[in-house]
Amino acid sequence: MKKVLFFLALIVLPLAGNAQVAKFKSVFTLSFIRHIGWTESAKQGDFVIGVVRDKEIADWMSKLSAGKKFGFQNVVIKEFKSPEEVVDCQVVYVSSNVNFSKHAATIVSKVNGGSTLIITEAEGACNSGSMINFVVRDDKLKFEIHKGNAAKFGLQISSKLEGMSNAISL
Repeated sequence: MKKVLFFLALIVLPLAGNAQVAKFKSVFTLSFIRHIGWTESAKQGDFVIGVVRDKEIADWMSKLSAGKKFGFQNVVIKEFKSPEEVVDCQVVYVSSNVNFSKHAATIVSKVNGGSTLIITEAEGACNSGSMINFVVRDDKLKFEIHKGNAAKFGLQISSKLEGMSNAISL
């Protein structure tokens, strides 16, 4: 219960400086993975989170996940300089430094057939294939969920995570 309350408190915090926002997004992303129903194939090998074009987010995730496991899997953070480099990830985090709507087809094709959660930070990204999208509403960091996009990759989003989101698309 304390974890849920902490998570909710983070959601409603007003936005601080860029470093704090990057930290919050990293904390959220690492928390999201515990609220996803993963396929058996996603539970093999290391649990890889790929970050596309955002060194700060990748650095925060690396710090926060150092030495941690997801189940029996080691959490590994990989940085990608472009959407074309994305490969072998359970989570792909696409920063606002990438025009997701322009590169969505490339990213989706790179992870197609895999059980990969796509997390973005761009307005309208759920319409282009994102499953979880960070948004700013009333100067607060929030996120929206697209369950249909997740289901296409065999992923299930828990009701707890749904309850914490700002908007849910089916």
